Amino acid sequence: MKSYGIGSLRNVGLFGHQGSGKTSLAEALLFVSGEIDRLGRTDDGSTTCDFDPEENKRHISINIAVAPCEWLGAKVNVVDVPGYLDFKGEVTSAMAVVEAAILVTPAQSEPEVGFEIAWANAAARNLPRAVFVNRMDRENADLPQIISWLRGRYGNCVAPMQLPIGTAEAFAGVIDLVEMKAFVGSGKDVAATEIPSEYTEEAARYRELLVESAAEGDDDLLEKFLGGETLTHDEVVRGLHEGIDAGKVVPVLCGSALKDIGMTDLLDIIVHEFPNPTEIEHIHGTNPKTGSPEKREPTDEAPLALQVFKTIADPFLGTLSYFRVMSGMIKPGMSLLNAARGKEERIGQVYTPIGKTQQPATEIHVGDIGVTAKLADTHTGDTLCDPAHPILLDGIQFDEPVFEQAIVAKTKVDEDKMGPALQRVSSSDPTFRFHRDPETGQTIIAGSGETHLAIVVERLKKFGANVETVDRRVPYRETVSQRAEAQGRHKKQTGGRGQFGDCWLRIEPNPGVGFEYVDAIVGGSIPRQFIPAVEKGVRQAMDHGIQAGYPVVDIKVTCYDGSYHDVDSSEAAFIMAGIVGFNTVSAKAGPVLLEPILTVDVTIPEAMLGDVMSDLTGKRGRIIGTDNDGEGHTILTANVPHAEMLRYAIDLRSITRGRGSFGARHSHYEEVPAHIASPIIANHKKEREAEH
Repeated sequence: MKSYGIGSLRNVGLFGHQGSGKTSLAEALLFVSGEIDRLGRTDDGSTTCDFDPEENKRHISINIAVAPCEWLGAKVNVVDVPGYLDFKGEVTSAMAVVEAAILVTPAQSEPEVGFEIAWANAAARNLPRAVFVNRMDRENADLPQIISWLRGRYGNCVAPMQLPIGTAEAFAGVIDLVEMKAFVGSGKDVAATEIPSEYTEEAARYRELLVESAAEGDDDLLEKFLGGETLTHDEVVRGLHEGIDAGKVVPVLCGSALKDIGMTDLLDIIVHEFPNPTEIEHIHGTNPKTGSPEKREPTDEAPLALQVFKTIADPFLGTLSYFRVMSGMIKPGMSLLNAARGKEERIGQVYTPIGKTQQPATEIHVGDIGVTAKLADTHTGDTLCDPAHPILLDGIQFDEPVFEQAIVAKTKVDEDKMGPALQRVSSSDPTFRFHRDPETGQTIIAGSGETHLAIVVERLKKFGANVETVDRRVPYRETVSQRAEAQGRHKKQTGGRGQFGDCWLRIEPNPGVGFEYVDAIVGGSIPRQFIPAVEKGVRQAMDHGIQAGYPVVDIKVTCYDGSYHDVDSSEAAFIMAGIVGFNTVSAKAGPVLLEPILTVDVTIPEAMLGDVMSDLTGKRGRIIGTDNDGEGHTILTANVPHAEMLRYAIDLRSITRGRGSFGARHSHYEEVPAHIASPIIANHKKEREAEH
């Protein structure tokens, strides 16, 4: 592929819900433009943009893929973006490097949550966008219903630009509502004809909606339209162009990726109506050394600045860093500054990414997308720039992980490899986190959902760490509910010097205060040098729990009497006496199991409030209150046991069809109901018996 200047570049992302046909649409665009000579299919893993083995195995996209094509003298970088909700981070990355978005939805149903998320992200960035209604060749295709839903949801900015000729198996072409012509055929074999008579009335009706939307793209045209005047063809074209460019008008097109119908019209829209990178504002950032504002012009002559928006770590290929050149021009062999980390990176060969393959390039111009390999310490979101003109671009802001699982290594060798493997995977995936839970001792991995973490586990195996997921442990606590007293006596004779320690302990509840140890020894019944040893033994016993092996909290322990032996008493003996004494007395003091309670804030559409409240109540939650965010969402606050929240990200997604979100923070501990505590205690006893 030849080199293109910035004015001839178009960076366009394909966004939408999973299964809407984005990857097939990218394949069709590549085919009709002549970039590939045969259409691949997602079902058999032969498409250009799905190349990860996990993508072919699961039949979903999990990585951003970039596939350029040439059309009408322009280079179109088609960015195929996963729609599965576990990979919303890919949507965030792609939005940062495209100038326009194609929002894809199938013709058989109203747009789903992945579409809505992409629309909201594009609107927040004021990105020009269009809707492509795919699969018009399938049964139950209903474009008018989708247009009605879109205009009802998003207003008159939605401009129907095409209508289908025929539906399902009879789908043969589209009607262009701008030119009021019919275009029949597939691929490049498209012929322009008059609109068939049976469609003239419908076309005229939808043309009025198009004109209304075009008028909203320009203030002068809107005034003329509201005044009852008729807009000319040139005014409609101008209004659409300016409105699309400003994000005020969203055209709706239709077609079939599998039948290759509507592709030429879509490419025409991309080239003629969507902006090139010169039409964006200056690139803004900060000087990493001084903190002062910096800006760059999007020209080849400006100092080089690029942003890494995707990192792929592969045990065989190494690290691939996908970047967008924001200013200047990159060539192989350059030394650049990683402004985020203050380190220099040597650039080897640079490539033009074409799905699963990379084509070597001698240079990559401003506004274009490229890839390079084996950067030493550069991650997603980092800025690489000219060391003489440093600039730190705004990073890409990703959502925090919402779902956690615990993992264990299957062997000691796997355990040794697990740490480095986790580092490699996390360095390439900014939506993935891992940590060791100090409460439970488990290694916790966190991500966007169950599928995301399943793929993380497969990636860890590629790096030599054979791990498996296990249930997360809840950090329970134990305490006592009443006062009790008992003796702790440790006596052992081994033939030589023996061991002797004796103490009397009183234990009582100490709610909200924590652990308190009281020395009430009088008369020297225990020598002063051994009294700290009793406390040490008590603390050791507390760490191992009373009934279920969890740390003991909120108790007051008083050592009020004891005895000793002049020869056999020692610090070690009194530590053992403290352990024996605590275990004896705590069992008499009404031991109870405590569970952590979380304060949970759930943000949901108002219509789903009842279902979510019912679900939380079923999880032993207590509703604290509700609030409104002013944008049609209710914020529901509740206290819920931690044990009930381990899979809440999955449950909430199911209940709200992906439209809900939540945050949780620790609140306090409460006593576990007896019917729930019993199996926890019984399971601990089984584990101890198995160990012995």
